[in-house]
Amino acid sequence: MSSGQALKYEVRDDLLYTKEHEWAKILNETRVLVGITDYAAKLLHEVVYVSLAIVNSEVNHMQSLGTVESVKAVSDIFSPISGKVVKINEKLATHPELVNNSPYDVGWLVEIDAKNLLAEKGKLMSAKEYSSFIEKL
Repeated sequence: MSSGQALKYEVRDDLLYTKEHEWAKILNETRVLVGITDYAAKLLHEVVYVSLAIVNSEVNHMQSLGTVESVKAVSDIFSPISGKVVKINEKLATHPELVNNSPYDVGWLVEIDAKNLLAEKGKLMSAKEYSSFIEKL
């Protein structure tokens, strides 16, 4: 489903994006899968640790749901959607490099049961808008 490349970064058409470089994949009317973009993964370089909100915790739109630590920096991960964390990617505890190797597939971060999906998804960028955004950075 990969279709777009902005500069040297993969931007997928079936995802929504934040200016802080998280992506959101709408799974159904209430479920959203979240990760960081290829741009963020490449910028961070080598991810060495991922800390995520715990299952059943509440997260709010554009508030921290965890951190990603790389050899360069520690960065907050912002939730693109408000709701309850229903699943975390447990593979990242032992294999944080999955965020670099496959940010849109096996390197996903959390699954959220959204509470304001219709209102909040309108605040996110389309693939085209995100591509334009990162081209200007």
